[in-house]
Amino acid sequence: MTAAPVVGVVVGHGHLAAALVGAVERISGVRNALLPVSNESCSPQELRRLVEEAVEDRRAVIFVDMASGSCAFAGHQVGRSRPDVAVVTGANLPMLLDFVFHRDMSVAALAERVAGKGRVALESHAPAEPEAP
Repeated sequence: MTAAPVVGVVVGHGHLAAALVGAVERISGVRNALLPVSNESCSPQELRRLVEEAVEDRRAVIFVDMASGSCAFAGHQVGRSRPDVAVVTGANLPMLLDFVFHRDMSVAALAERVAGKGRVALESHAPAEPEAP
């Protein structure tokens, strides 16, 4: 029997999670692979409960917007209690797009893959520093 695809739970401040999920769905055409969870108007306990409900009893990668703060705290609390759940911080569009097309991988391998895709997508195009006279 083949395991069900990994689900992604995107946890973010305000409307960020819903916006990221919506963008991934529009670009990829893949629906229901990512579930948004917002911390808006949530106590820490409520946010954790929402993340737990989104994960249910499935294999999951929890994507959080920042490496610290209420979203990360809730994600890590849920992730620590489950061997089939990974947490990836610094969620961005390239990693989420890659995720939806590779959900048949193991949770650990998938988390490493998408974190790498997210890192590779970061670039700086700052102007060159003027040379000293």
